[in-house]
Amino acid sequence: MTPDDARAAWGRPLPAAPIVLVMGVAGSGKTTVGRLLAQELGWDFADADQFHSPANIAKMTAGIPLTDADRMPWLRTIRTWIDVHHVAERPGVVTCSGLRRAYRAELTGGRPEVLPVFLDGDRDLIARRMSARIGHFFKPEMLDGQFRILERPAPDEHVLVLPTAWSVEKLVDTVVAALRP
Repeated sequence: MTPDDARAAWGRPLPAAPIVLVMGVAGSGKTTVGRLLAQELGWDFADADQFHSPANIAKMTAGIPLTDADRMPWLRTIRTWIDVHHVAERPGVVTCSGLRRAYRAELTGGRPEVLPVFLDGDRDLIARRMSARIGHFFKPEMLDGQFRILERPAPDEHVLVLPTAWSVEKLVDTVVAALRP
């Protein structure tokens, strides 16, 4: 994928102070890619997990999937982080699963500064990665639920979709190259 191809996926000119939204199911590499991307660019970074309420974390720790009602305050908090960075003209990278179109719309709608990146992958590869994670509150057995509700981004959403099978370095390099025309 060329940088021009990646930029074309976003369907708009690069904003002066972009916010890259890294999305995907649990275990897809959002945090790793997002953190390295922010480091490479010298931008602020926020992981979606830091925005969960204690009640949401308790549910997931107990293996109970979140409902839309559980997710909406969490999404609004992430949206606020995006808006604060936009108003301050501070570029940043933030992660969020963004499993459903409505969730992505909550975060990107009316925000041309948001450049969404979706890490798309095969359930088995992601399950293998999750089994190697230690100490995370998200239970690996909840992964199937994420794939059940997943609505992969449609072309009209203008999301850069990248395969999780790529190395972290290639994923980061692809986004960085797209951000530096």
